[in-house]
Amino acid sequence: MQIGVVSDTHRYKQMVKKVMQVLNHMDLIIHLGDNVEDVKEIEKFYHGNIINVRGNCDFSVDVPPERIEIIEGKKFLITHGHRYDVKYDLSRLRYRALEEEADIVLFGHTHVSEIAYEDGIYFVNPGSPSLPRNGLKSAAIISINDKIIRPDIIEL
Repeated sequence: MQIGVVSDTHRYKQMVKKVMQVLNHMDLIIHLGDNVEDVKEIEKFYHGNIINVRGNCDFSVDVPPERIEIIEGKKFLITHGHRYDVKYDLSRLRYRALEEEADIVLFGHTHVSEIAYEDGIYFVNPGSPSLPRNGLKSAAIISINDKIIRPDIIEL
């Protein structure tokens, strides 16, 4: 199973198109918010299952701010991250992940891509393809094969 993860697209349609040129063969796409309206743009290029949550720039939308999903037998905590102050550190998000017994946490908000592994949990932030704060326009791919999790950041 291959999962494409993107966050903080912020209505930059050209970057959504570029992301989907890379992720259109994924088994699943996850959008981590800011802006959830971009899911409609993703649907123009991708006809599979899309999971999304709302971010701090998503107002008046009927999309949950957080989701727990079991994918390929792994428990995912999916959130934008702003409710956990991820711009400062991952401690609050880590506590939430431990509480949920998550295997993988997906978050955005910082516009900086990163992968961390703490307490047996992968923390994956795909960064932003539109407005990166580290100069790296990016998304993430998570491969799950034979129960082995392999997250990667991809430069766009």
